[in-house]
Amino acid sequence: MANRRMKNTTVLAKIGVTYGTDVVPTGAANAILVSDVSFTPLEATNVDRNNIRAYMGASENLVGTAFKSLSYSVELVGSGTVAVAPAWGVLLRACGFAEAISAATRVDYTPVSASFEWIDQYVYMDGAFHKLLGCRGTATLDVSSGAIPKIKFSFKGIDGGISATAPSGVDYTTWQTPQVVTDTNTADLLRGCTHATGVAPVLAAGTSYPYNKFTLDFGIDAPFIPLIGQESVEIMDRKITGDMEVDLTAAQDVSWMADVKTNTLASLGLVHGTVANKKTLIFAPNVQIHSPTYSDLSGKLMNTYKLVLPPTGVGNNELRIVTSF
Repeated sequence: MANRRMKNTTVLAKIGVTYGTDVVPTGAANAILVSDVSFTPLEATNVDRNNIRAYMGASENLVGTAFKSLSYSVELVGSGTVAVAPAWGVLLRACGFAEAISAATRVDYTPVSASFEWIDQYVYMDGAFHKLLGCRGTATLDVSSGAIPKIKFSFKGIDGGISATAPSGVDYTTWQTPQVVTDTNTADLLRGCTHATGVAPVLAAGTSYPYNKFTLDFGIDAPFIPLIGQESVEIMDRKITGDMEVDLTAAQDVSWMADVKTNTLASLGLVHGTVANKKTLIFAPNVQIHSPTYSDLSGKLMNTYKLVLPPTGVGNNELRIVTSF
C-alpha cells in the first residue's frame, strides 16, 4: 500500500516572465499556504475513435487538447509590514488585478482589462510533482460572520509535465495569522461611503449596517486556448457579482426595495482586522442590489440581496482591495 496522503500537498506560485517558459518557483520564496485544495492533473478533451468493425465494442479514446486545473483557498490577511504586498498578491495578479504599492502607506489591488499577468505553479501531491505554466483564473472572496476571511482561487494552466519529486526548503513565514470575522474584528458594512486612494486607508461617511454574509465572485472568464504553436490561458471577460445578508429595520427594508426597483447604484465598503499592517479594506463604488429575499438567522429576520458591481465611466474601478495597513 502506497500510504500517500492528501494533506501532504505543497503549492508554489511565482509571477511569470515569458509566457509558457517555466519561471521556476522555489519552496523558500514562493510557497502558498492553502486549504480546500482541488487538483485535476489532466483536463483532457478525449476523442473517441468510434471505429466500426465486424463486432460490437468500444474504441479507444485518444487524448486531445489538455490542460491542468487547480483551486484552493487562502486566508485574507495583510503582510504584517506596512506597504508590503501579502503573499497572496501574486494570485490576484494572475486573476486580472494590478498591484500598486504606496510607500509606507498601503497596497492596492484593482482590476485591469489588458496586459494580464500570469503565474507558474508547482503542485506536489505527496511525491508526484506537477507543473502548471501560464496560469490565469478567477476567484471568490468571503468575509462572512464567524469564519476566517478567505479568497478561493481557481486556475487553469498549461501542462508542464509530471515527475516523482518531493519539495524542498518550503517556508511559510511570510503568511500571517488571520482574524476571524467577528463584531470585534470587523467593522459594519457601509453603504454610501467614500474612499480616497493614495492616503492612509479609511472609509468615510455612509450608513452602517450589521451583516452576516458578504461574498464576491470576481466572475473572470479565463478559458484554455489550444492553438497549434501557442497554448495559453487567456482572460476574456470579467463580471463581478456577489451576495449579502444584512440586518435592516422595516423602514430601511422599504427604502432598499425602492432602490432595487429603480436600479439605484450605491457604494459598499468594509474593513476587516484590528492589527496594524494586517488589515484589509474592500471598497466597491458602484453596487446594484437586486433579487431581494428574506432569510432566517436563528429566528432573526434578515434581508438578503444579490449584487452586481459595474464599473464607473473610466472603467477598471468596480472593486478595490487594500491591505497591509
